[in-house]
Amino acid sequence: MDSQTSPSSQASPSPHTFQVDLRGLVDLLCHHLYSSPRVYLRELLQNAVDAITARRAEQPGAPATVRLYAAGGALRVEDSGVGLTEADVHDLLATIGRSSKRADGIQEARSEFLGQFGIGLLACFVVAERIRVVSRSARTPDAVPVEWTASDDGSYTVRTLTLEARTEPGTTVHLTARAGAGEWLAPEKVRALARDFGALLPYDVRVDGEAVTDLPAPWDRSYPSPAARRVALARHCHDLFGFTPLDSVGLDVPLAGIRGVAYVLPSAVSPAQRATHRVHLKGMLLTERAEQLLPDWAFFVRCVLDTDSLRPTASREALYEDETLAAVREALGERIRSWLTGLAAGDPERLAAFLSVHHLGVKALARHDAEMLRTMLPWLPFETTDGQVSLEEFARRHPVVHFTRTVEEYRQVAPIASAQGIGVVNGGYTYDSDLVQALPSVRPGTVVAELDAETVTAHLDAVDPAEELALAGFLAVARATLDPLGCDVVLRAFHPLTVPALHLDDRAARHEQARADAEAQADDLWAGILGSLRGTAPRARLVLNHLNPLIRRISSLRGPELIGTATESLYGQALLMAQRPLRPADSALLNRSFIGLLEWATNGEEGH
Repeated sequence: MDSQTSPSSQASPSPHTFQVDLRGLVDLLCHHLYSSPRVYLRELLQNAVDAITARRAEQPGAPATVRLYAAGGALRVEDSGVGLTEADVHDLLATIGRSSKRADGIQEARSEFLGQFGIGLLACFVVAERIRVVSRSARTPDAVPVEWTASDDGSYTVRTLTLEARTEPGTTVHLTARAGAGEWLAPEKVRALARDFGALLPYDVRVDGEAVTDLPAPWDRSYPSPAARRVALARHCHDLFGFTPLDSVGLDVPLAGIRGVAYVLPSAVSPAQRATHRVHLKGMLLTERAEQLLPDWAFFVRCVLDTDSLRPTASREALYEDETLAAVREALGERIRSWLTGLAAGDPERLAAFLSVHHLGVKALARHDAEMLRTMLPWLPFETTDGQVSLEEFARRHPVVHFTRTVEEYRQVAPIASAQGIGVVNGGYTYDSDLVQALPSVRPGTVVAELDAETVTAHLDAVDPAEELALAGFLAVARATLDPLGCDVVLRAFHPLTVPALHLDDRAARHEQARADAEAQADDLWAGILGSLRGTAPRARLVLNHLNPLIRRISSLRGPELIGTATESLYGQALLMAQRPLRPADSALLNRSFIGLLEWATNGEEGH
């Protein structure tokens, strides 16, 4: 046998234990894990509630009380829970990261506990420089009280006490405020935090003798009438969120362990604004800023609910994104959808009041939900040439439902289209063009068509050929003037008479114009590439109204320069009327035509 020892047979190195800097860990908790020092009280309440839950699992008739006493920069929290033995104290309180829920006899009931991460009392060092715990176990009849005292420097002591120190099972926690944190242990602050975190806890919680819990929850109480329920919930919403809701929606989902209510905002909000909700976990407030609780389309409500199925993150200040949360989100969305369909079926006045504020949210839902679109079709308002009407009503009036994709396009054609009897829907607002195009799927037989310049021009009356021939010279100069701008000139007769000229284009024409502008400014190589992309799309057109008196006078002008100046002025005015963004070339044209008209007005036509 080889006398040399092989590497595999060498003695294994001795293991070492991590050394934890408690001050650094407390700083990490305060500034990174928890959003605010206020969570220290939640941890205290959580430990007390879990201790009571553990004791009642073994002794169902055991008392269930939590008492908090705040005075002079100190806080005392007493609970009637399962308590701790000396071995428990060494094993649980002094070991960072270990959960008391692993103790014998508790694992089976783990789902009943609030805490899942074993951070425990450590969070109290965020506001306290010293923690003293006195506890007596309920599992051992003759157990003596044990005291655990810890400082924020990481040191702690453990000693046993006489029975007089605590005669009943349970635990008392004493906190002494650290410098600068006294406000967090002040009586009014403790009372407010306890009420905020613990109002829905299932046990008797009191601060300085004043009850904190307020059960049953407002959405679980019995009311003499639906109207009384709405009034009570509106008051609850105002106290909780600071607004009086348009309505309230029950969120009872037993299979998901959800009970609560959604409050409908009284004013419109942006769909991009992230909605935040209040979530209680088994009665304890988990977060006031849950963001992924509802589908994105339900941005018009704020929720408060209690759950026993959702998982918290490590900080217990947010919800863990998993399959359960996704299922709950879908179920809550279905509840809000059912509320909307119920209003449509039985309470049109409340539905109309809701849609006057939140039609955008319902359109977002209807865009992806054919059943919701079918239900809401008679109610959703759209801007049309017939005024603010529903798509259902508009489709009954017009054999073809024309729509524009942008607000600018609609503004160009709405007055003219209306006068010619063409029905047009403004599809330029969020979701509207998608909903109009989805109309045939829920209303079979409906014809939907995008409105373009060709369609509008085709509906305008042609001018008598002899009259148009007499104006050939004028039209030739006008066309030559606007040709560099990528715009044609046509003569038509249309109403209203007050509109002298109409600028028409469509997306294809605008794309072609943008390509041409880029080609004009590019170097030879890039200009060649852009030139190869030149399309055959129709160009924009300036439609002159032959019925308008101003156009008749302008068309009688003889001087080419004056005709050109007048044409540029009509073009610029038509762009402004359409509220289209002006290109640099358009702005230069407006300035040039304005100055030209001033010179003509000053010097007279003879000067030209």
